[in-house]
Amino acid sequence: MSAHQYDEGHTVAGWTGFGIATAGTSVVGLGVCMVSVPVLAVGLAIVVVSVLVTWALHLTGWGKPPGRRPRAEWGMGVRDSGARAGHPECVGCRLAGRGARRAGAVSEVLPAVSAVGDAEPAAARTGG
Repeated sequence: MSAHQYDEGHTVAGWTGFGIATAGTSVVGLGVCMVSVPVLAVGLAIVVVSVLVTWALHLTGWGKPPGRRPRAEWGMGVRDSGARAGHPECVGCRLAGRGARRAGAVSEVLPAVSAVGDAEPAAARTGG
């Protein structure tokens, strides 16, 4: 492993998805050379399977979010313990309903605070 701090893509999910997608694009290339629509369809189906497998592995903790991680979490065999809660800026986690929905729910229940710093709700100040 390099001394690279970001360590992106060095995961079981990343390499598995890459392997399946490579096989799929090879089949697509074969279909182009053979001028065969069924072979093209099979190749594209394999590519779609690679996306779904990568996403499933990411959600189970075998894919890690981008950004800095401690050196102890750099290894490919290390599962991501924060995958269940969802990663803050991860599209895959948001598609699975993890992470981002919590931030919106918290902002709805917080009372409005004036510039002076009191914690009196806005409805109480306006008489409504």
